[in-house]
Amino acid sequence: AILGPPEVNITSCPNCINVTIKLPTSHFREKGKLQSLIDIYGGLDYVITLKSQDGEHKRPRQGTTEEVFSTVIEELYPGRNYCVSVEVTASLNKHSIPSPWKCVTADSEARQGKGAVGQGG
Repeated sequence: AILGPPEVNITSCPNCINVTIKLPTSHFREKGKLQSLIDIYGGLDYVITLKSQDGEHKRPRQGTTEEVFSTVIEELYPGRNYCVSVEVTASLNKHSIPSPWKCVTADSEARQGKGAVGQGG
């Protein structure tokens, strides 16, 4: 079985981006009920690749036992564009498809209020 790709959403925060990850669904059924990957593997690892104008950086592998979870990537440069791709692996299953790249611009601390209007994409 191949894992992936997970569903990824990213939003910007001051000098950081917030990455929400929804694990891919499995195709295993038990008693007619679709099993989640957590049900099957007990826990999964995920690796976030961060792409910016400096190049691509794989973040350290982390584990999860949640089906939907979020993580914050901090210490980013405000106003810069960052793209994120997430790959999910299990200890018994290294075959995975990374998520498509999602991009966002990190916020600066200074920007207050809702005056800023985003340009469409």
